[in-house]
Amino acid sequence: QVQLVESGGGLVQPGGSLRLSCVASGTIFSRCDMAWYRQAPGKQRELVAGITAGGRTNYADSVKGRFLISRDNAKTTVYLKMNSLKPDDTDVYYCKLLSGLTGNSYWGQGTQVTVSS
Repeated sequence: QVQLVESGGGLVQPGGSLRLSCVASGTIFSRCDMAWYRQAPGKQRELVAGITAGGRTNYADSVKGRFLISRDNAKTTVYLKMNSLKPDDTDVYYCKLLSGLTGNSYWGQGTQVTVSS
């Protein structure tokens, strides 16, 4: 059973930083593409950043230059380092795993990020 456990969300002031973590279990992590999404109430979930099994990354235009996605296969963990945070970054952030073995997708439970003074 694939499980994703996110952590690292919280309240931060504008201009501050946070690092989100997502620990995966139940699959061969090194063969999986990983991504972070975010969703505000009443809005569609949107892609923030992704990283392939091979390490290629992509970012939403709104976070380019501010956010950094990375992975540690030994720890089966994907990270999202968020810098220069803005109030518009306030959302629930979700980790997504795309299995390279089955093609199935899995989601974490979400972690709240609030940017406010």
